[in-house]
Amino acid sequence: MAAPARRLCHIAFHVPAGQPLARDLQRLFGFQPLAARKAGGWRQLALRSGDAVFLVNQGAGPGEPLYGLDPRHAVPSAPNLCFDVADAEAAARALATRGCRVPVPPVSVRDAQGSATYAVVSSPAGSLSLTLLERTGYHGPFLPGFGPVPAAPGPSWVSHVDHLTLACNLGSSPTLARWFHDCLGFCPLPLSPGEDPELGLEVAAGPGRGGLRLTALQGPPGSVVPTLVLAESLPSAAKEQDQVEQFLARHRGPGLQHVGLYTQNIIEATEGVAVAGGQLLTPPEAYYQQPGKEDQILAAGHEPRLLAQQGILLDGDNDKFLLQVFTKSLFAEDTFFLELIQRQGATGFGQGNIRALWQSVQEEAARSQEV
Repeated sequence: MAAPARRLCHIAFHVPAGQPLARDLQRLFGFQPLAARKAGGWRQLALRSGDAVFLVNQGAGPGEPLYGLDPRHAVPSAPNLCFDVADAEAAARALATRGCRVPVPPVSVRDAQGSATYAVVSSPAGSLSLTLLERTGYHGPFLPGFGPVPAAPGPSWVSHVDHLTLACNLGSSPTLARWFHDCLGFCPLPLSPGEDPELGLEVAAGPGRGGLRLTALQGPPGSVVPTLVLAESLPSAAKEQDQVEQFLARHRGPGLQHVGLYTQNIIEATEGVAVAGGQLLTPPEAYYQQPGKEDQILAAGHEPRLLAQQGILLDGDNDKFLLQVFTKSLFAEDTFFLELIQRQGATGFGQGNIRALWQSVQEEAARSQEV
């Protein structure tokens, strides 16, 4: 591997001035302001909940935002993932040797709290770029160049980022998986027994309706990098676009479709998001009426009626369960949403839940087209 990733530092968003992402992260999901910077036409605000950090870059300056790259993307998006590496300069050289484009060569930034060095590398996943950050010499709350922001105490439902899901072009998952393996040290993470790592997990949506192919990758050994999931559509005879195809069209190419945020108490978190005004996807009613679903929910120690009221999905067996709930898009362009996830021993994503999410998003897209 050329530049093994050690930890996810932050996920960066680019939004136009006035877009309410930063406000919504605080009001709806319990994120708290961490540090801010305003310079060169950019307003950059880092927000944190537990170990999950989102950096909202707002505006469009004449230069690059600090620690990132300005792709001049047509719609609001999350175009950058920042990973800690042991040596940013060596990592940039190694990736350049492999033929990777390095639009921002290594840059050192210093303030009174210490220094950090970073470089930005282009990935083969559309406009997604990767910031390689070396910050062992920094002791401030976020990164050099940012000032602290006072935060009012509030609810904190999220402990860390569980996974990152990229929406990919048809047939591109094997190439992307090899790139993340060879360049950043990601390794295959089978989602089902006997799964071919080249083919991933196929989840059919129904006869002639295509479906979803998922390829999961885990970080290098010893790292604390979230699972990376590559999602692409299966060939379909249907005329209407599925949600991956819709994302690719609206986002104008591959990119980060959603982030799974881990919570220790998904019932409390979901209730808090809903009370604050957050919009959650409604699973198909038949999901909770499946044979054995009620017994499965009870076996996991939960109340079926309560999960159905809150739209929480549950899957698993043998005392290993997974609970998930999904938000509607945080952007009007339908290019990004969040997931709350709680694991009770389960490590995968639950094929039943994947099908339910697929149907939920399809139904929501159909409703939005009727308005």
